Amino acid sequence: MSESTEPTIATPSRRDLLKTVGGAAAASVLTGVAIPDVYAAEDNTLNIALIGCGGRGTGAVGDALSSHVGPAKLVAMADVFRENLDSAYQTLVNKFSAKIDVPEERRFIGFDAYKKAMDCIKGSDVAIFTTPLAFRWVHFKHAIEKGVNVFMEKPLTGDGPTSKRMLELYEQSLKKNMKVGVGLMCRHCEARGELFKRIKDGQMGEILMLRAYRTAGPTASAFSLKNPGKVSDLMYQIQRFHSFLWASGGAFSDFLIHNIDECCWMKDAWPVEAKALGGRHYRGDYIDQNFDNYSTEYTFADGTKLFMEGRTMTGAHQEFASYAHGSKAAAIISRSGHAPSRARIFKNQRVSDDNIAWRWRNTKYKGKAPDFEKSPYQLEWDDLWTAIRENKPYNEVKRGVEASLVTSMGRMAAHTGRVITYKQMLECPHEFAPNADKLTLTSAAPIMPDKNGKYPIPEPGIKIDREY
Repeated sequence: MSESTEPTIATPSRRDLLKTVGGAAAASVLTGVAIPDVYAAEDNTLNIALIGCGGRGTGAVGDALSSHVGPAKLVAMADVFRENLDSAYQTLVNKFSAKIDVPEERRFIGFDAYKKAMDCIKGSDVAIFTTPLAFRWVHFKHAIEKGVNVFMEKPLTGDGPTSKRMLELYEQSLKKNMKVGVGLMCRHCEARGELFKRIKDGQMGEILMLRAYRTAGPTASAFSLKNPGKVSDLMYQIQRFHSFLWASGGAFSDFLIHNIDECCWMKDAWPVEAKALGGRHYRGDYIDQNFDNYSTEYTFADGTKLFMEGRTMTGAHQEFASYAHGSKAAAIISRSGHAPSRARIFKNQRVSDDNIAWRWRNTKYKGKAPDFEKSPYQLEWDDLWTAIRENKPYNEVKRGVEASLVTSMGRMAAHTGRVITYKQMLECPHEFAPNADKLTLTSAAPIMPDKNGKYPIPEPGIKIDREY
């Protein structure tokens, strides 16, 4: 489901697409940056530069190359870890060999590698940003200077100052007619989109409450032990980015944002304040900055509540779902993860398969089961490629920043023990990584361990104007 409602226009040729970027290409040559000749003549192939070669980056490239919306190929890769890049390259070559054209001279390592990778593409192409969020604004700023299209992973920001900066960059990207996708892929889900339409049509009555759950065991790199010393503190924190607020917004921001965003979509509004509880239990020798349980109450302007429950604990109840409750009926927004959503509306407030009033039914994909849902990870790329090829307005940055800020608002409420408003979160001066654009392979980390190898953690009620 695309944000754009513009009519479809004729697909331009590669020559048409590149007319508007000749100046950028010429400027690159004049400044001594040679753009490699990686284009097949008039074949309409769009090229990709991957910045951040972890699992999400590899997955994003896979989705981009699997799209039915015209040909694409990967032509450049960048990361700060050689092993990440090599692993991603091999995985992609094994699956998409004909669509991978990344010789050694277009594989870049280091904190400036993003510039070199983006120098390998032109204005109608796409740079993928799947690094830790601290670098999102840094890379987006350079993409705007280059005038290339972008797909960037969520969250976009982790604090107030970078949210303001990204909103300013968003305005600049609009002026350049850049097409920018943000990895809140649930917004592209066809089943959720149909549910949203039915809510707007009044089938559930007035939305009175939303609730969401993401409770699991230890997830990704959210639990970390002391740096064993094989790499610097900076590189260790980037490797284990879910453990550090500057790098990811922590487990709260990186894991809960999807549930929060899809609930806000169904409400068609953002909350104005949040209050929350959270704590650390059974932490042992772990040195990360996360709480391992969060219970957040978001309030919308009309008084409607969204309750978000998050937990990462071994042996506890696990659930991954979002629900909406209206004055007439309840609905499932998602039942067991991001995809398939299994979206449905019930006859009343009883959420049970024997009480369904409406459920998603596939009428689009021939040969598929009636309840088949196309992956939203694929749909978000189909929508972005379509916008690029048809030159349709398409920019998800503002909404992505707002979703990230609302998520941070709940996190800060838990970490400080205070009620945090949207405005307070946006105006909070604590920037987690103010020199992210100046980091090098030999830099000190934005946050350093104490003599025991541990990092400052939130102290609700004690540290109340900042999170650590």
